[in-house]
Amino acid sequence: MATPEKKRVRVLLVDDHELTRLSLRLALSSHVEVTGSACNGKEALEMVRVQNPDVVVLDLQMPMMDGFSASSQIKDLCPAVKILAYSSLNDQKTEGVEQVSTFDAFCNKDTSTIDLVNLIQALGKPTDSLK
Repeated sequence: MATPEKKRVRVLLVDDHELTRLSLRLALSSHVEVTGSACNGKEALEMVRVQNPDVVVLDLQMPMMDGFSASSQIKDLCPAVKILAYSSLNDQKTEGVEQVSTFDAFCNKDTSTIDLVNLIQALGKPTDSLK
């Protein structure tokens, strides 16, 4: 008897640095479904509308619209989307980020790939009781 295929978590990557977006895509693509990438918060909003990801990996410091503004607008648009604040800011500058209600989790950019994958997969798990 065949077992049903496990649904892969759908992830949108948002960072203003092209190399970071490309590196994340390469590192994550064998573990999750990377639906696309955006270079700022405004572009991320449009992509969330179209792609309906499970998780958005969202840089905090970006031009046009930063991660703080984008996260609240993404949650207004799609409350079920999980948002992972992803930043290279030092601890002093990120104090309180975990308490921002629009972020579901926070991760420093220096975290290991496997820890990032595990966090994304945990965020993307269905919360309903039907499996």
